[in-house]
Amino acid sequence: MSRAIYVLNELLVDIFNDILIIEQNALQEGALKDLSVTEIHTIDAIGMYQKRTMSEVATDLKITVGTLTTAINNLVRKEYVQRSRSEEDRRIVFISLTKKGKLAYRIHQKFHSDMIKETISGLTEEEEKILISSLEKLNQFFKNEYNLECNKKET
Repeated sequence: MSRAIYVLNELLVDIFNDILIIEQNALQEGALKDLSVTEIHTIDAIGMYQKRTMSEVATDLKITVGTLTTAINNLVRKEYVQRSRSEEDRRIVFISLTKKGKLAYRIHQKFHSDMIKETISGLTEEEEKILISSLEKLNQFFKNEYNLECNKKET
């Protein structure tokens, strides 16, 4: 294995693991102690501004509606999420964030924003372009290789 391949492998594995640990630690030390990383990512998928169906959120998270139902039950119990039924079709259940859920969403977005700002701090514009291009190629490889949907949600 060449040195570059070895170093890149080590960096990617370390970065992936470190982000998960840092996110979990940030949650446990902050105002969101009662949330897991999975729950905060569910809150993130629901989003701030509109009611979404269970199916929409499950699709974004690449999980089943049944799995999402379990997560939503916990988030409703913790008062981060609320459910409501469609007036036109009572079978359709919408989920949205409560005031507490919106605060959690904002805190998580700030965490990601700070992480990105630090990542590009000190880089030249050319280095930023190279980093973005490299990460886009890696992202596309994962999507193609592992048949992941290429849908991106806007936040």
